[in-house]
Amino acid sequence: MVVNPNNPTGTYLKRDEWLRLQEFAAVRGLAILADEVFFDYPWQPDPSRVSSLQGPHLALTFTLSGLSKVAGLPQMKLGWIHAAGPAAARREALERLEWIADSYLPVSAPVQHAAARWLELTPSIQAGIRARTTGNLDTFIQAITPESGWRVLPSEGGWCAILEAPRFYGEEEWALMALQSHSVQFQPGYFYDFERGVFLVASLLVVPEVLEIALRRLPFLQR
Repeated sequence: MVVNPNNPTGTYLKRDEWLRLQEFAAVRGLAILADEVFFDYPWQPDPSRVSSLQGPHLALTFTLSGLSKVAGLPQMKLGWIHAAGPAAARREALERLEWIADSYLPVSAPVQHAAARWLELTPSIQAGIRARTTGNLDTFIQAITPESGWRVLPSEGGWCAILEAPRFYGEEEWALMALQSHSVQFQPGYFYDFERGVFLVASLLVVPEVLEIALRRLPFLQR
């Protein structure tokens, strides 16, 4: 399984990594599941970045996406799976997926009727989301002084900023301090299985004016 880009780190799959992964899976008879719901939200162009929709497909490969992120519509439940790989394995997988979809994953009639129009609107929707997230990321970076001991981790895309915090408090302590004393909400890194370090995760979808107010409330970022 691969999340491309990862959430919340924003790390994209690169072409050489994709080839090695395909070769690894093909030799062992494994299938690859690639979650690409955030793929349309990079910060900058990168020619080495690759989607799992692109070949080679030496192994059975499933690419997952949906309206939730592609069109910014988390309540409109519609997802899809693209299947690729060796013809016989792909044909068998599609037969089984069709049965599963018919039995367990119905899409509501209103969503089916609206989906085509929503997809037509995705370029403008995604442009608006990228403008907000990149602007808010810059605001985070500019708000944190080097003397504070905090830093924003490098990222390639997505909807989140990851802040590395000084280690004299743990992730939960920092998150509770921001919430209880300053009414600012972060998620601790362990929500995303960070195994070491002290990290807080912030949404970049916040209204820019609200983000600026929130950052001014946090004196420990400017020390």
